Amino acid sequence: MRDVQKEIDELVHSKPVVLFMKGTPAMPMCGFSARTVEALKACGVAFSTVNVLQDPDIREGVKQYGQWPTVPQLYVKGELVGGCDITVDLYQNGQLEPMLKAAVAETTAA
Repeated sequence: MRDVQKEIDELVHSKPVVLFMKGTPAMPMCGFSARTVEALKACGVAFSTVNVLQDPDIREGVKQYGQWPTVPQLYVKGELVGGCDITVDLYQNGQLEPMLKAAVAETTAA
């Protein structure tokens, strides 16, 4: 039996910055995912993505995992940051870039 929550937990902790989104960074399949990717790219930090459209179990499971009803969902160092609005707000007020750079630097140094 597939343990979707365990799979999601492993994905969330596999990289310092993980975005569950609809589509891919090159071809987002919704405006919210597109705006979130733009904010992340503007920070100049590498991030991993999971295309929830490829796996309905992951798409539904991530909503339960983070207790967040929508996609996209951004995780930094295994913690849910939020969806599109929160990510874009953090970017616009200058908090997102240092958060992402610190997470990546911490992982690289470890």
